[in-house]
Amino acid sequence: MARSHAEWKQLAGQLTIEGRAFIDGEYVMAGDGRTFDCINPATADKLAQIALCGEAEVEWAVKAARRAFESGAWSNLAPLARGRILKRFAALIREHGDELALLETLDVGKPIGDTTSVDVPGAAYCVEWFAEAIDKVGGEVAPVDPKLVGLVTREPIGVVAAVVPWNFPILMASWKFGPALAAGNALILKPSEKSPLTAIRLAALAKEAGIPDGIFQVLPGAGEVGKLLALHNDIDCVAFTGSTGVGKLIAGYAAQSNLKRVWLELGGKSPNIVLPDCTDLAKAARTAAGAIFYNMGEMCTAGSRVLVHKDIKERFIEEFKKAAHGYQPADPLDPATSMGAIVDQIQYDKVLGYIDKGQTEGGGLVCGGSATQVAGKGLFIQPTAFEVDANATIAREEIFGPVLSVITFSDVEEAIRIANDTDYGLAAAVWTSNVSTAHQVARRLRAGTVWVNCYDEGGDMNFPFGGFKQSGNGRDKSLHALEKYTELKSTLIKL
Repeated sequence: MARSHAEWKQLAGQLTIEGRAFIDGEYVMAGDGRTFDCINPATADKLAQIALCGEAEVEWAVKAARRAFESGAWSNLAPLARGRILKRFAALIREHGDELALLETLDVGKPIGDTTSVDVPGAAYCVEWFAEAIDKVGGEVAPVDPKLVGLVTREPIGVVAAVVPWNFPILMASWKFGPALAAGNALILKPSEKSPLTAIRLAALAKEAGIPDGIFQVLPGAGEVGKLLALHNDIDCVAFTGSTGVGKLIAGYAAQSNLKRVWLELGGKSPNIVLPDCTDLAKAARTAAGAIFYNMGEMCTAGSRVLVHKDIKERFIEEFKKAAHGYQPADPLDPATSMGAIVDQIQYDKVLGYIDKGQTEGGGLVCGGSATQVAGKGLFIQPTAFEVDANATIAREEIFGPVLSVITFSDVEEAIRIANDTDYGLAAAVWTSNVSTAHQVARRLRAGTVWVNCYDEGGDMNFPFGGFKQSGNGRDKSLHALEKYTELKSTLIKL
């Protein structure tokens, strides 16, 4: 049964928040007692004090993970048995769905309507999907000389560190720990210091589900924790989602240490191309608004560049402005809210800095363009769009906020050139009524995901997710994700 605004506010007032790290099966404070404050960006209220982990906690967790992995208590379980435990874990996530959604909303400012319908159910679905898949993925019998039996098998990679972002904390974490745990690994989850609450709570649910101690651990803290994990010689794999700059650092740390496997899902500056034969311009405009303003624009796949043909630009902008009105910031605890708060002061200042840059570089303001407050408080920014040149700063750099660049083009060739003229290659979209054009443009767009006449569709786990170029390597979701957390082994038996 759906809760009202008042009921969510009442529940928030009754919520007990855990702030300790989870190491070797129990909640613990940092050894030196250090903590940091967790702040609600919609109200500036302090939610909890969180354990600030450091080198001692990293060493403790890595030793526990290695011991748990080598014991075989998880890695040597039959895939079906691991799957059953993970299904219980998924069921517990659903059972505690309102609590987890509320933690996510309070922690990062996301609308409660989104956390209850997308983030938490999506995390449960991810865990369940890999739980159901893991006993259906086999190896190979290689075609070799009849005097040999040749087996090609996959085995868990070992100890995995998952360093995850603040924009979709529980969902992005599940995209890492779902396949990593299903494959039989031990996992250390490092949530962003901006969004630690759901990760910490998940640890207790994992233990309740039957995941052995040391197999699922959570280390809240600053970037130093991620660096220590990436440098650690007893970590076998780092899976990271975040900025391209930090991803490059993590790849370097891995190279400096033990050449651990590194999987990076990084930034984006995704183009959304509207061709002149688009037959439903209003739908394209509504979808474009959602592509940039959903989740306050804090999305690596955000459609932050709309490329629109010169003949339809004016009509498109009028329809877009109408759609943007539906994303006015409001209380994240109100189920009717479509846009919440920016995650913290640092990101808030960064986004406003880009808005200033758009104005000083001569961008024509389409809508928004300023900060706002809800009930006199909070880190809120109006949905904003500029008409700009393709080389404008806001059209080239990832902003991670509700700021759109509208760019005009004259023909398909120019649109494709502008779309691909970026360091990134995470996602793209094209709007056309011509099926041949759709296929031709999609093939030429250098992006890991291309949508046609839609944006951000395909939420099920069957599609691999990741990017080209500096948007990273490897893939989350789908059976392809399992490859990231396993090693291939060839075994040859002479008869």
